[in-house]
Amino acid sequence: MTSKQKWILVLAAMAAFMTALDALVVTTALSTIRHDLGASVEELEWTVNAYNLSFAVLLMTAAALGDRLGRRRVFVAGIGLFVAASAACAVAPSVGALIAARAVQGAGAAAVTTLALALVGAAFSPQERGGALGIFFAINGLAVAGGPLVGGAITQGIAWQWIFWLNVPIGLALMPLALRRIPESHGPDRTLDLPGLALVSAGIFGLVWGLVRGNDAGWGSAEVLGAFAAAVALLAAFAAVELRVRAPMLPLRFFRSRAFSAGNGAIFCAVGALFCAVFFMAQFLQTGLGYDPLGAGLRLLPWTATLFFVAPVAGKLVDRFGERPFLVAGPLLQAVGFGWIALVAEAGIDYWTLVPPLMIAGVGISMSFPAAQNSVVSSVPEEAIGKAAGTNSTMRELGGVLGVAIGVAAFAGAGGYASPSQFADGFVAAITVSAGLSVLAALFGAALPARGPAAAWAGLAGAQGSEVR
Repeated sequence: MTSKQKWILVLAAMAAFMTALDALVVTTALSTIRHDLGASVEELEWTVNAYNLSFAVLLMTAAALGDRLGRRRVFVAGIGLFVAASAACAVAPSVGALIAARAVQGAGAAAVTTLALALVGAAFSPQERGGALGIFFAINGLAVAGGPLVGGAITQGIAWQWIFWLNVPIGLALMPLALRRIPESHGPDRTLDLPGLALVSAGIFGLVWGLVRGNDAGWGSAEVLGAFAAAVALLAAFAAVELRVRAPMLPLRFFRSRAFSAGNGAIFCAVGALFCAVFFMAQFLQTGLGYDPLGAGLRLLPWTATLFFVAPVAGKLVDRFGERPFLVAGPLLQAVGFGWIALVAEAGIDYWTLVPPLMIAGVGISMSFPAAQNSVVSSVPEEAIGKAAGTNSTMRELGGVLGVAIGVAAFAGAGGYASPSQFADGFVAAITVSAGLSVLAALFGAALPARGPAAAWAGLAGAQGSEVR
């Protein structure tokens, strides 16, 4: 790597690390937050989904603003917003205030995450990109591995509010370094596709709103069905607009590439499975097995630490062998791990019984991340990497919201919080959902082209005789 590439990779990865750490430290604090603020299970879900809602809605908007205003500029602004919202979370006096601050956090994280991936994708050639993304996700793996542990230690040793104060010094250190070390870059579009931005943002909002309200309001309620109907209409209008405008924020011909479509579909399902499992696993270790927050965080390490060790190796191998083997085997391993847990989980189970399936599931998702990201960003021309990264990040977050929503529905239908055994019953239903979503991810992975995605796009572009605007 050149010095410039190293700085871009490290700073982008550290900023993404900060947002990932925040998402994961919350998992082991959920039970404490529930008791401290008197939150219901629906409000507890909103502390996760308020973040995911604004995050998912604004990812493509952040990518478009980065292309227009400057990727570094929007990236640094996102860090600043995330830091301010983290401080607001820390001083939140009620669960409602915490949910509102989490929504603002999600807006900042949308700019950080999608532009971090765009900056890394643009800094490396297609031949180097898989390895760079492997390192990127390995650094994120430190957050995944350490998040539950750090969250448990802080929640038990100090107070849950300090899991949010952690972001402040990290963000304040990153902002001046990013301004100094990351060169400014823009996408090919010098104008904003305002109709497209408005339609896609409103459409994704309706979709996510329906998902997060389905369990509370009822899946057949007028509110939820109306949200889904509005989402379909708005996204259809977005597609119609994108086919006509000169500089679309998302050229729909990207989806003619199997690498682009299948990579996005695979990561949508794989992350849905992961988020569902993350939401319930830390709670199961505390409510079902009786561990304290720190003990739960320590016992998640065999699962979460795999990303740090496996992702860099998988990224290098993706450059050599292509994405399809890893986007089939990875989700299947995750399905095996979660299915195994669903078969053996019960209140009071010996923790060591869970270690082998947790490790298998962790290896599976660690293989999937760099493969899916590389498949998507390498299937479009270099100048469109920001749009591809924004689309992929949006699919990941939509998958996460869907996974949590379906998992909560399965949990509520089969169990509850009344006793450890009742929680275990609901947990088994939720983790079964994770296994099923993982199988769907593997099916998408199997649809990837055997040859490299960059070659697939080159063939598509050549056949059309056109270039992406």
